[in-house]
Amino acid sequence: MEWQNKFAPLSLSSTDAIPELALTHLASWGAITMVGDDKKSYLQGQVTCDVVTLANDQSTFGAHCDAKGKVWSVFRLFHHNQGYAMVQAKSAIDVELTELKKYAIFSKVEIAESGDSLLGLIGPRAVQVVDYLSEQTGDVRTIEGGTAVKIDNQRWLLILSPDAAQAMTQTIDAPLVSEELWTRLEIENAQPSVNSEQQNQHIPQALNLQAVGGISFTKGCYTGQETVARAKYRGMNKRATYIVRGSTVGSVSIGAELERAVGDNWRSAGNLLSSYTFNDGLAIGLIVLPNNLEAETTLRLKEQPEQLWHIQPLPYSLDDE
Repeated sequence: MEWQNKFAPLSLSSTDAIPELALTHLASWGAITMVGDDKKSYLQGQVTCDVVTLANDQSTFGAHCDAKGKVWSVFRLFHHNQGYAMVQAKSAIDVELTELKKYAIFSKVEIAESGDSLLGLIGPRAVQVVDYLSEQTGDVRTIEGGTAVKIDNQRWLLILSPDAAQAMTQTIDAPLVSEELWTRLEIENAQPSVNSEQQNQHIPQALNLQAVGGISFTKGCYTGQETVARAKYRGMNKRATYIVRGSTVGSVSIGAELERAVGDNWRSAGNLLSSYTFNDGLAIGLIVLPNNLEAETTLRLKEQPEQLWHIQPLPYSLDDE
């Protein structure tokens, strides 16, 4: 579609403020939809979050795990078009669909990849646009052509039919920017996600799902629950997702490896889940690290060993209470 080619990169330094309003096409994000009489009960038995108590004007993080508690998908769940939508990394959807459908034959439920387009409203004025589009006042609102979902105080997600998405790009009075800016804000807010390369590697707590309301410890049984519960009540989880920041020469490659200082030596710390490069030689990213590392631990890019990185404070507590 021609309208999808109108989104241009926005170059920002590490000290630049984000625009008052911008619109981005979230090309690397997608959604799975679920409709049918048994949609609520089926999903409740599959995922970490409490589907039963999810109000029409709310969204929640959640994860879908295998029987050993390893994550197939991290998603944002909300009501959409008479059913549910699970927004997640697009590259994870093929595998996640297969896993999510495994027992669907026994329930009245239809599960499919959505054909809707995902747009992101960015900036302090984003809520003004949503207020204009909908008379509703919650964090999830029905709008013409789809649904608007509040992500944080500076971002709203729009999941729209392709025609409605095209109309939005043609009528909005705001720059159309590529999704790197959205990625930056995902990192700064330490929002969990899993792409295809990271599937089946981590338990939910290693991705901070408990800290962002993505795990219910009272909802009852679901796939992988035993592992998730042990990680909480027996202290078995030894990892967490952290924001890291450092210097770089040029862009940081996808999945770049970081090393950590151990005495006079360097040891692999892990690979970046995501990253954003500013135009002034600095970059930020998310990475899963041991949760007992000292905050002052020095890191470096393996591909650029002269470039040092450091762990940054998270915008939330890692407690699950």
